[in-house]
Amino acid sequence: MTLAADAETTESAPREVRPIHGAPRGLAPHIATYVFILGPFAALIAAVPLAWGWGLGWVDIALAAVFYTVTILGVTVGFHRYFTHRSFKANRPLRVALAIVGSMALQGPITHWVADHRRHHAFSDRDGDPHSPWAFGTSPVALVKGFWHAHMGWVFDRNLSNAERFAPDLLADPDIVRVHRQFGLWTAVTLLAPAVLGGLITWSWWGAVTAFFWAGLVRVSLLHHVTWSVNSVCHMIGSRPFAARDKSANFWPLAVLSMGESWHNLHHADPTCARHGVRRGQIDISARVIWMLEKLGWATDVRWPTERRLTALEKRRKAVAG
Repeated sequence: MTLAADAETTESAPREVRPIHGAPRGLAPHIATYVFILGPFAALIAAVPLAWGWGLGWVDIALAAVFYTVTILGVTVGFHRYFTHRSFKANRPLRVALAIVGSMALQGPITHWVADHRRHHAFSDRDGDPHSPWAFGTSPVALVKGFWHAHMGWVFDRNLSNAERFAPDLLADPDIVRVHRQFGLWTAVTLLAPAVLGGLITWSWWGAVTAFFWAGLVRVSLLHHVTWSVNSVCHMIGSRPFAARDKSANFWPLAVLSMGESWHNLHHADPTCARHGVRRGQIDISARVIWMLEKLGWATDVRWPTERRLTALEKRRKAVAG
């Protein structure tokens, strides 16, 4: 990154010029946050008993899988590795497409998401981190409270991260500002498109209803909890082979569902690296997608890991542990 926000992205400690919080979220967007977080979550809770005897078919499964894959990659490849950390450069059509499909994950407008995540890296597991599980201490009760806060409690905070401080590059990009303002549109698309496709494929209203439930609501909630687990679980348990200035850890059970994001220790050790799963057997689907985009010529200047850098981070970790 070539902008001021990059210093905070890479976990350095720059002189603070602007406050970490911007204007608080308005009442209507705040109510919408509750609706679009708790609504899909209720659907996810209902999914298990309903799956036994109500409306789950192969069309629903296929649509849910496709929409899950596309929208979570919009977050992992787009919002995270590209927009937040600039792990590669993207041409304009790819940049806009990544902004749109990332918005369809319903994790908030793009500028808010990026500002939150850059703030997380600037203050990771310290005062100022918007979602550290260690915010309340290390006692059992504090860790339970911290887990809830890191996993989803922080989402309901009306205080937004200051985009002028943490995401000035996005505020200066007319394409991204437009997508940010269209968040309501992409919310409707991500929930209604599965219903429309389900209805057309099955040629029935019932097919539309079940597709809306499974490929819309349940898919969104599953995606939420997988990505939020990177904030909570991956800062509490797992392996830490690389030197990082926080408690970030690798948690392999989430690797496939998170598209490689749960190889979280390397990411915090080297935030701008385009690949997080760097050792044999560490599946990183997001990195493979970036590789494909590079081969197509749509992504350039990809920041791939080097063995020299990885070895240095491992040695530093061992030195600290020793």
